[in-house]
Amino acid sequence: MTQGSYRQFCPVAMAAEILCTRWTVVLLREMVAGSTRFNDLRRGVPRMSPALLSLRLKELEAAGILYRAASRTEGGILEYRLTAAGQELGPLVEAFGMWGQRWVETELSLQHLDVSLLMWDMRRNLDPTPMPKRRSVIKFQYPELSVAQRSWWLMVEPQVEVDLCSVDPGFDVDLYVVSDLRTMTAIWMGLDTVRAAVDERRLMLTGDPALAGNMQTWLGLSPFAKARKVA
Repeated sequence: MTQGSYRQFCPVAMAAEILCTRWTVVLLREMVAGSTRFNDLRRGVPRMSPALLSLRLKELEAAGILYRAASRTEGGILEYRLTAAGQELGPLVEAFGMWGQRWVETELSLQHLDVSLLMWDMRRNLDPTPMPKRRSVIKFQYPELSVAQRSWWLMVEPQVEVDLCSVDPGFDVDLYVVSDLRTMTAIWMGLDTVRAAVDERRLMLTGDPALAGNMQTWLGLSPFAKARKVA
């Protein structure tokens, strides 16, 4: 999989030859999180070119970490699923994230902001339990971003997968969330809170008071937010 080999019998070296190519661990993060389709994987790694994504998927398939299969729910759709070997990498990928959350300095973490990745992560980790038992539409606005990246809509319906749109879906909005991208990312990563951001006017919530009051709960937060920051 790599251009050169470590030429060592050590299992660490052999595993590194497979896993330490650029984007591979990040791609595995997406698969461990449940993404199986090419377009969903692209949304989870928005800065990775489609050509490189295709190459890494082929390499991981050759290494026995994933396999291709027809979708179980939609005809003509191809999915990428982890093999037993790939599933065994789950704790390793989680450990990478926990280490990064604990030991990478906060300021360094927040230098690499990506609105597409943030909204995609928020979509799949959102907890609808405290939300109304009807469709809820939440519009996020980041005023400092370009027009193309400024507005995002989360649509939450009972027993339906949360949907994310970057184009107005045409439904009435229940809650408007206005913030700068750094603040929203810090909240998502557990480095800030909704209450603190609202009190300091870095976050503005307009609309359904119940949705606004429960935002810290339904937002869900990053799976790594529970790790205590050390750096």
